[in-house]
Amino acid sequence: MKTIYQMSRPGRRGDSIPAHRIDDDYFKQSRLPLELCRSQAAELPEVAEIDVVRHFTNLSRLNFGVDVGPYPLGSCTMKYNPKFTEQAARLPGFAGLHPLLPQLRRGGLLAQGALRVLYECDRLLCEITGMAAFTMQPLAGAHGELTGIMLIAAYHQDKGNQRSIVLVPDSAHGTNPATAAIAGYEVVTVPSKDGVMDPAAFKEMLSEQVAGVMMTNPNTVGLFNPYIAEIAEAAHKADALLYYDGANLNAIMGYAKPADLGFDIVHLNLHKTFATPHGGGGPGAGPVGVVEKLVEYLPISRVAEHKDGTLFLDYDHPKSIGYVAPFYGNFGVVLKAYAYILALGGEGLKRVSEDAVLAANYLRVKLMEHWQVAFDQTCMHEVVFTAQDKVEQYGVSALDVAKALIDEGFHPPTIYFPLVVPEALMIEPTETESKENLDAFVAAMTKLAQACKDDPELLHQAPVTTPVGRLDEVSAARKPILTDPLEP
Repeated sequence: MKTIYQMSRPGRRGDSIPAHRIDDDYFKQSRLPLELCRSQAAELPEVAEIDVVRHFTNLSRLNFGVDVGPYPLGSCTMKYNPKFTEQAARLPGFAGLHPLLPQLRRGGLLAQGALRVLYECDRLLCEITGMAAFTMQPLAGAHGELTGIMLIAAYHQDKGNQRSIVLVPDSAHGTNPATAAIAGYEVVTVPSKDGVMDPAAFKEMLSEQVAGVMMTNPNTVGLFNPYIAEIAEAAHKADALLYYDGANLNAIMGYAKPADLGFDIVHLNLHKTFATPHGGGGPGAGPVGVVEKLVEYLPISRVAEHKDGTLFLDYDHPKSIGYVAPFYGNFGVVLKAYAYILALGGEGLKRVSEDAVLAANYLRVKLMEHWQVAFDQTCMHEVVFTAQDKVEQYGVSALDVAKALIDEGFHPPTIYFPLVVPEALMIEPTETESKENLDAFVAAMTKLAQACKDDPELLHQAPVTTPVGRLDEVSAARKPILTDPLEP
């Protein structure tokens, strides 16, 4: 496909602007200083309007997203985003607000609606997770993690504890150890047993130096840790805090609350569990909730309610970790999640988890005849296969399978993660895909399993239906070419 510059032709125009009727003296008086003016015309493409429209329309058709087809990225919960939440976010009373508007003014209210959304969403997330209070400020999941680890540090500092270690399972999301390390903690990895963190190994690693434990439950291999109560009891006995990575909350809403499982801190990915847009660099939202003993450390400001029902921003929290984001987070994302939660209600959110778990197990059972399951047991919201046997028998890797799925019309699942599974294929169908879509995915994976035996070279060459074929991904990541040099 040609770039917009390659389509340029000298003298071709995409606009027709009438000649100005203002005296030349006006332009002379208002002209920018010479040192700020161009010495020659900008090298812009010269194209007609129809060329521009078709160029960018064709570019958009090369994109893949949840509005185009299934996006089964494991542990990312790339579900369809309902459009009514977009309409809610565009309401003038929300979209037109300036973040510096006063909360109240004589004779009327200004930002009370937005403050009510933040306040009520806080209360709803507390109900879903069992936490005592939330902050809406964190701008993404990883930002929520950093906020959580800062809360852990504040708790121990306030108590005079000298803690230097954070325990992380070997199946954790990469942001967990990265966050702990950024915060200055030593990260110690706890091995897994039968797919979940080994409670015996965990207890051996507990000491008075452990500040916290970062876990995802269900974890990244799609399994619920049955030892979580035992783990929480041991952690609390050592005065370590238990942190819940909420990336996989989509599996347990209405069935288990992180607080009831023993967790002290939780971050939630609104752009995963609650169907706000995800990917493409954002925006996201990663609210952080805490149990009662940690509320005083939450970031400021916090939305609070006067006795007369009006809301205000409360800065009176001397033990707070301070600000973690400008203003009050990505308000538009919070608003979409709020609308989504209200629309579904408690029973609807419970149904979300039921359908997500059902869909993953449907794929597990349907595909296990052709693909090796990493852990042969009932999974939660995602299922992990391994292509290790395909590598050994036919020389076909997980990467080959991912590229071949593109030719079948599907976005590839997560591959080579979690690291504890060799040649991992990590699939999360989510609750928004119909049985027909799941069956189509099963048919594509079954076809590729047969192709591994009959024509492995077909998978090695994939994809062949895209504008470019198999890329050197290492070079693309380390030495990207992001511009097209202009012809002299």
